[in-house]
Amino acid sequence: MKFKVSAQLGYAAKSTGTIILNIHALRTERQKVLEETFTITPQTDAEELITATTNNRFIRFDIKEPGDYNITYDALVDNYFEVHNYKKYTDISISNLHPDVLLYLSPSRYCQSDKLYRLAENEFGNLANNYNKAVAITKWIHNHVEYLSGSSTSETSAYDTVAQQAGVCRDFAHLGIALCRALSIPARYFTGYSYMLIPQDFHACFEAYIGGEWLLFDATRLSPLNGFVKIATGRDAADASIASMFGDINNTTIKVDCQFADEGEFSPFYHYPSVFDAVTYM
Repeated sequence: MKFKVSAQLGYAAKSTGTIILNIHALRTERQKVLEETFTITPQTDAEELITATTNNRFIRFDIKEPGDYNITYDALVDNYFEVHNYKKYTDISISNLHPDVLLYLSPSRYCQSDKLYRLAENEFGNLANNYNKAVAITKWIHNHVEYLSGSSTSETSAYDTVAQQAGVCRDFAHLGIALCRALSIPARYFTGYSYMLIPQDFHACFEAYIGGEWLLFDATRLSPLNGFVKIATGRDAADASIASMFGDINNTTIKVDCQFADEGEFSPFYHYPSVFDAVTYM
């Protein structure tokens, strides 16, 4: 499945500084970047930084003088996904998990799984396996947390979202991660471009490590599960922030788009509820 994705970002700099962007489509075995262009206006030297464990693609550039800066990113991405049936599978014990996965069992800045253990155990602890638990967590968040624009800030954590019972996609993802980790299910933050999302924006959800695969879950139910172009993963949003600014720099505009690019070819898009059990991109 091919997607055309784009991002246009504007920044007003009142001082010198540095910007680190995280808007490039991830390159993986199942996600091929066929074409891409990246420009900064006025023209500025930039370097690509790739993280060792997740292969996230960060772009770093210096602001050498105050002014307005505009960033444009366009890409054509070919995405391969798999739909798995997880009705019959065996959980992997923590003692057999790969060391790279163990990182996603611990509490993190926005995902205080230690504070949500009692809630997770009372609501989901009696379910048969990790897949059923992750599905139940996703449904519970969708039913108990209102999707409400402007209801949270960059400081809002999973624990706050439980108390406020409202949030945006980032908060839904953090809560899903925290509840999974509280039940000893490795979980990580996922950010990407999202087909059929209204209005178009960067979108966050989460992946849980089940049966040896990272499976995608989206408690917002705002986009088809196989309609994503992955940008990055991390412990939480702190690891996969779209932009980090160092200096007196403010974001002024954001415009994002994701379109299905296989013209003339029909491909089904799987929404919740679905007869398919899980989608994996990795």
